[in-house]
Amino acid sequence: QVQLAESGGGRVQAGASLTLACTMSGRASDITSTGWFRQAPGKEREFLGRIAWSAGHIYVADFVRGRFMISTDNAKNTLSLHMNDLEPGDTATYYCGAKRGRNASDNPDNYAFWGQGTQVTVSS
Repeated sequence: QVQLAESGGGRVQAGASLTLACTMSGRASDITSTGWFRQAPGKEREFLGRIAWSAGHIYVADFVRGRFMISTDNAKNTLSLHMNDLEPGDTATYYCGAKRGRNASDNPDNYAFWGQGTQVTVSS
């Protein structure tokens, strides 16, 4: 089993920056990709970005690229989501997920393990 834990959420004003961390533990050797997602009330879980661990390749979704960045400690332990210029529309619960298998994916259904989520609230 793999355990993931998100941290760093909070309540901020519009325009602020926030960094979230996803810490992975357990049997992570067969995890090929870890991704960041968010889910607002009444909406589907939304892909934000991911890392493919073998190549170290990081991909950020088009609609947040330029405001959001992903970084890692390269030890397959922590994946960080750096969010800048936050907007009220970014208010959501933010999750990290981990998947096995060769193909990269932005579909949350393909991720087998999830953290408990961390809440981000952006006020205007």
